Amino acid sequence: MPIYEYQCQACGHEHEALQKLSDAPLIHCPACTKAELKKKISAAGFRLKGGGWYETDFKSGTKKNVAGENTSKPAAAPTPACCKGGSCSSN
Repeated sequence: MPIYEYQCQACGHEHEALQKLSDAPLIHCPACTKAELKKKISAAGFRLKGGGWYETDFKSGTKKNVAGENTSKPAAAPTPACCKGGSCSSN
């Protein structure tokens, strides 16, 4: 859901509201309660919530890890030769 900015024409109070695209614009100022609230024209704000959003999702080349953290996972232990056929005893 986008975050919209509003400003009251009566008292000058600025307000942000998290609204659906289909919601009607707000008209009553939360500070002075007058019906003088107008939507400001600004860049749309949004939140990326949930898992799966990483800073590297849309980067390529060597600039994938901007934060400097080590993102490599430890290598898995190799499968012993006796287990590759499907019959392996752990003892």
